[in-house]
Amino acid sequence: MTDPFASPGAKSPPKPFTIEDGHRKVRSFVLRQGRFTPAQQRAFDALWPRFGLDYEPNERGGAPRDFDAAFGRAARRVLEIGFGNGEALRFAARQDPARNYIGVEVHAPGVGRLLNALAEDDSDHVRLYHHDAVEVLDNEVADASLDEVRIYFPDPWHKKRHNKRRLVQPEFAARLVRKLAPGGRLHLATDWQDYAEQMWDVLDATPGLVNRTGPRGHVPRPEWRPQTHFETRGQKLGHGVWDLLYDRR
Repeated sequence: MTDPFASPGAKSPPKPFTIEDGHRKVRSFVLRQGRFTPAQQRAFDALWPRFGLDYEPNERGGAPRDFDAAFGRAARRVLEIGFGNGEALRFAARQDPARNYIGVEVHAPGVGRLLNALAEDDSDHVRLYHHDAVEVLDNEVADASLDEVRIYFPDPWHKKRHNKRRLVQPEFAARLVRKLAPGGRLHLATDWQDYAEQMWDVLDATPGLVNRTGPRGHVPRPEWRPQTHFETRGQKLGHGVWDLLYDRR
């Protein structure tokens, strides 16, 4: 795909990702599993062995996962964190079969829905985790092994007293830098201006990341990201949308 900006069955809910807040921990999300349909349950039963990756660092002695073996080929890797119902990940995989895609999502209904979509598309270059993204990054992904990381419309935790629960924090940004290969890309999108401001505050100050369009810069929605239902909903509420692109030095 052209880059116009180029320079096993159903699982128990995972433990929520926590952020250090002084001497206590706060959750960055709450589990809203929603209605888990029979079709989604069948997807887990039938399709997880094909598209799913079990979180199992202890079984590998703490070694990162061999993604080349998991995909059956060597290719550049794109990780999407919090893919929701999977519409953006599905779109990207259909447009970009040359790279391997890894999706991480804690909400089971979205995982089940995407499993069915991947089977319909025959997208064997996609693998999914139903687990906490921080644990996946820390224990499954080798340093400097990702070509790109995408985080689209993370929970804004819009009340000021809840801002500390937001995913994009300095420690998390430093973690992403470690996992991205030199020359790799970080792409974020949000429809909350206050969260865009926080992303700029954190990421512009993170060693190893350079904003593609300069400090506090953003770009029009790139062709590789479809307009999602979250984005459409936000626009109906009068929100803007900010796409932020950072390069790993």
